[in-house]
Amino acid sequence: MTANATKRITFERTYTAPLEDVWELWTTKDGIESWWGPEGFSVTVHELDLRAGGLMRYAMTATAPDQVAGMKQAGLPLTSEARLTYSEVTPQRRLGYTTVVDFIQGVAPYDVSTLVELHPNGQAVRMVVTSDAMHSEEWTKRASQGLESQLGKLSKRFQR
Repeated sequence: MTANATKRITFERTYTAPLEDVWELWTTKDGIESWWGPEGFSVTVHELDLRAGGLMRYAMTATAPDQVAGMKQAGLPLTSEARLTYSEVTPQRRLGYTTVVDFIQGVAPYDVSTLVELHPNGQAVRMVVTSDAMHSEEWTKRASQGLESQLGKLSKRFQR
């Protein structure tokens, strides 16, 4: 259960790509490292156990000058270790995971659940990503902006 379980944020994208390619970008080390995280950040996957109850452990590092400056200004490290726990893995259809939000000073840790749904449609794939809202409107807005940026990086993978 999350701190704000009744509110969710949802993003939809459609990619002209094979379903297998979209799934691979969400579920393999190389795929995830090629786009995960907002613009200006890179990710290194340390562990990937793709099954319900399995973990993905990764490090996210600010690499672009604006992001480096922002992290320093906020007093945050340039690299942060993170993990998520998979709650559902239905190959090429649904991927659910939970992330522990434990990095906000003065806020008790809580879980945020995300569900990725893939819907093949001819030569395209419609993707719906739904995530729990965070503990406040401000942090939900930040999370939405981060996810929007992250999905922008994913979209670029299909423009190559």
